[in-house]
Amino acid sequence: MIHTLRRQITAPETLVRLQALADGAPDSAPISLRLALGRSATDWLDLLPAHQPHWYRARPDRGEYRLAIGHALHVATAGANRFAALDHAYAGFCRHWRHNGPALAFAGFAFDAAGSAPLPNALLSIPAILLENLDGDCSVTLSVPTGRLAQAVTEWLPLLSSTPPDPAPQLLPGRPAALDDRAWIARVNAALRDIAAGRMAKVVLSRSRQFRGSAAFSPAAILARLIAQQPGGVIYAHGNGQQSFLGATPERLVRLRGQQIDVDALAGTAWPGSLALSESKNRHEQSLVVRAICAALAPLCTTPPAVGGIEQHQAGQLAHWRSRISAQARPGTRLFDLVRTLHPTPAVGGFPAAAAQDWLAAHGEKRSGWYSGGFGLLTPDGDGEFSVALRSALIDGDCAELQAGAGIVAGSDAQHELAETEAKLGTLLAALTACPLPASDLSRSA
Repeated sequence: MIHTLRRQITAPETLVRLQALADGAPDSAPISLRLALGRSATDWLDLLPAHQPHWYRARPDRGEYRLAIGHALHVATAGANRFAALDHAYAGFCRHWRHNGPALAFAGFAFDAAGSAPLPNALLSIPAILLENLDGDCSVTLSVPTGRLAQAVTEWLPLLSSTPPDPAPQLLPGRPAALDDRAWIARVNAALRDIAAGRMAKVVLSRSRQFRGSAAFSPAAILARLIAQQPGGVIYAHGNGQQSFLGATPERLVRLRGQQIDVDALAGTAWPGSLALSESKNRHEQSLVVRAICAALAPLCTTPPAVGGIEQHQAGQLAHWRSRISAQARPGTRLFDLVRTLHPTPAVGGFPAAAAQDWLAAHGEKRSGWYSGGFGLLTPDGDGEFSVALRSALIDGDCAELQAGAGIVAGSDAQHELAETEAKLGTLLAALTACPLPASDLSRSA
């Protein structure tokens, strides 16, 4: 496939077609040319670059695999108005965007408006090269601002250099986690006291664990294992050329198609050996999420949101309650309006949202990368979909930081919540390496 790609990029007719699209466009206008590559079963992971900015998003159960490399145009921002800033910038990109077929932008953002190091707090990009495999039909979309059209080929070709995934490293024994565990349990108990006092109904506390490998971790190999492990989820990654933020999430934040809005309300967790998903704590947690999402959506909808029946959703070894919520958007409602309204849902922040956010800030909640933020796709006509960035790892050479969280409500048990985060961390831990895990990690992540 790499040879076909190079031939397509360097073919004289490719430049001719790009120039035809660019005719009369301002220098800042993005130009996107989509070219067919034929049929293949590729998931594109063999082309995942180690030292170039990239995005990856797969829905294995739907036969969808997308790899984006490099930035044709991008914007990064932070702060309370970050979603409005991304929306304004994207509207500017779309105003003069010339494309001969489907085209996409990628975006990601952190949980809060200030954090996310080492990634930008909020980032939107039209990729330079977009590789797609949709149910076996493969294509490449080449994008460039009109003003850089003359040097486009020389900029695209280096982006296709990749290195084969290294053999999976072994995990090295880490420091005992008992002290961190006790500190996290103390935070859970503090949250339970404030819930009992009526200051909030739910708050989500996150945990992180750091691991080192005997060699550098391979993001491509980790993603391949996540695809095999969780084919019904969204497998995602963003790399900045050094670090890679990746994971597998079961939760859609929001999708907009025309005026149709679709949202997942997902909460409650069970795993082999845990309390049943039908326990009252899990049901209560799910009901809070549904209620909050419907209330947040209502001002942007023409009629009250419709809630589908509750169903069990499997995500690897974990099971959750999920309800599908749908609605019709008011005219003029944009995707980022919905993101701004919904994020953070009670599934990742708490309820009521403001009280939970204040509690987390006061108690020093830290979330690295885009964990529990969002990861999404956008089209030039304003449609798009964001997933909640859950079950994530931040990879930097031979270092990996894994993150997971648990929702604390009345009736929560601190030891059970600790075990829930261990089960969630275990899904990423199992994907870090194909080698056997150290005994200490096996006992904590079963």
